Amino acid sequence: MFPSKQHVVMVRTLALSVAILGLAACATYDDEFAGINSRLDQLDTRVQGAAQSAESANQSAQRANQRLDQIESRVQQLEAAPRRAPRG
Repeated sequence: MFPSKQHVVMVRTLALSVAILGLAACATYDDEFAGINSRLDQLDTRVQGAAQSAESANQSAQRANQRLDQIESRVQQLEAAPRRAPRG
């Protein structure tokens, strides 16, 4: 049984309808993807800012620790020094 011309036309019409519906669905997903991508870009910017702040805080903490180490060695020197007799 060979398909008649009417069947071929109906199959083509059905295929075209499915293709149009598929493309229409893609257009709505494009809008959703654009919104999601925009939010992801905003989050990425915030994360980068937070990472920079954390790095800056880490560097400040390291400098503070170095100063404390210097003070600690000076305090140890003073504690180890012999006591002086009070003046006067």
